[in-house]
Amino acid sequence: MSCIAALSACNTTTKTVEIKERKSESLFNLPKDITEQDVLRGSITPERAWWDLQHYTLSLNVDPATKSISGSNVIKYKVLNEAQALQIELQPPMKITKAEQNGKTLEITTKGYSYFIATNADNKIGSEEAVTVYFEGMPKEAIRAPWDGGITWTKDEQGTDFVASANQGIGSSIWWPNKDHGYDEPDQGIDMHVEVPEHLMNISNGRLISTSHNQDRKTKTYHWKVINPINNYGVNINVGDYVHFGETYRGEKGALDMDYYVLSYNLDKAKKQFKEAARTIEAFEHWFGPYPFYEDSFKLVEAPYLGMEHQSSVTYGNGYQNGYLGRDRSQAGPGLLFDFIIVHEAGHEWFANNITAKDVADLWIHESFTNYSESLFLEYHFGKGTAFKYQRGSRRNPQNQKTIEGLHGVHREGSSDMYDKGGNVLHTIRQLVDSDEKWRQILRGLNKEFYHQTVTAKQVERYIAEQAQLNLAPVFDQYIRDARIPMLEYFIKEKEIDVRWANTIKSFDMPIKVNIDGEERWITPTTKWQTISLAKQAQSFNINKEFYVGSLNILGD
Repeated sequence: MSCIAALSACNTTTKTVEIKERKSESLFNLPKDITEQDVLRGSITPERAWWDLQHYTLSLNVDPATKSISGSNVIKYKVLNEAQALQIELQPPMKITKAEQNGKTLEITTKGYSYFIATNADNKIGSEEAVTVYFEGMPKEAIRAPWDGGITWTKDEQGTDFVASANQGIGSSIWWPNKDHGYDEPDQGIDMHVEVPEHLMNISNGRLISTSHNQDRKTKTYHWKVINPINNYGVNINVGDYVHFGETYRGEKGALDMDYYVLSYNLDKAKKQFKEAARTIEAFEHWFGPYPFYEDSFKLVEAPYLGMEHQSSVTYGNGYQNGYLGRDRSQAGPGLLFDFIIVHEAGHEWFANNITAKDVADLWIHESFTNYSESLFLEYHFGKGTAFKYQRGSRRNPQNQKTIEGLHGVHREGSSDMYDKGGNVLHTIRQLVDSDEKWRQILRGLNKEFYHQTVTAKQVERYIAEQAQLNLAPVFDQYIRDARIPMLEYFIKEKEIDVRWANTIKSFDMPIKVNIDGEERWITPTTKWQTISLAKQAQSFNINKEFYVGSLNILGD
């Protein structure tokens, strides 16, 4: 019996069991700015490694009047090796009140917001078991979603409750209990039963299975089902006065249901603006391969914040206008040719939701490829010149002060340069590949090779290098793991040009296209001076502008 079917099962306040604090163990030699909680959250601990997540059945009661959530989560898992306690996260002020298995209450200890549940199943290797976790509380309220994360409790223009989740950085455990680490996704997806006030709708991931009316409580329960693996931060709730319209897109894998949920008074604007959605799927299927979740459909859902890439339930709050809130982020012109949120967040269906970073330190995989997808959308619909202009314009945004790779194992992502800098790194690698079709096949191949998988950055880097048949290790190390932008230093002498890479790691030896007196050619500088011999003294020397590098004429001529 789900707690939605019988609300009393969700009311765990009177059934709260004693939960003991776990003693601190000196397992980790931590840097000063890293806490034990950071390690528990960011690493694959023994209490996570022994079980493989199979499925969630998440039952929720969302109460806008009290800004509270209560419910249960049935966590189905497969036993991989000798059982430990089962580690689950739920961040305060939310709390787990009880856990059950085989009809019995389980012992729970805590360390910070990590809960360690002592199971009572046989846990034979290869067997599948389930634990039911009950929880309640008033989750952290998002002030500037999606950047700070949490639940947004607000009202729409007509004074009706408008509620949504967004939790990429802070984590989904801010509002529901789960295995809150990117490496393990539920192989069999998630069922969500979300109870909301009768006059509201809830839109979540996947397909709507049923809607039931709870007349005694004046509520409705929406059952949404996802059959594909899904990353935790991609799970969402959206509660409001929604109306629905939709279309069917004929794509690479057949008929794709595309559903749109918007506030009732925005229906006319949405019908016009959301035409961008099918154009986006068309462009990205060309570049990246089939949309990865045909079985779960595609949705755009209006939200009370800018937007986010919730899997098969992309949220939208860009004001039904082109650009980024009406502005061109590239400041080069092409950014007003498309709706930034529709294109960017839909791009995440391939990079973030299909291919998911195991560790948030590698979150650049999500953001760099998706930033680059904006340019690819423009190229598909408006041509290469427009797209390249947009990509170059975005170089104004990176700070280049911190690396875009974070710190592994401690829940530390890299700098926000992972967006615009990361996109320009990929644009640079495209120049090295030097074949548009080969580059397209690499992008499509990534989504086929790592279909519905969690990956490390090294896996992605290795695949690109192998398919391109290039040594890209120094390129990735420079741009991903060093904050500096390479500088090509040169000076022109009689019938010679001396060149070298500066502001780089020692091993950096990236080839680059240059133009000498109107003639384009490849050169391969290193960090040591090299001489290019010429038939006559050069009058001009320019680097190809599509490479994300700087240049310096030592003589200043």
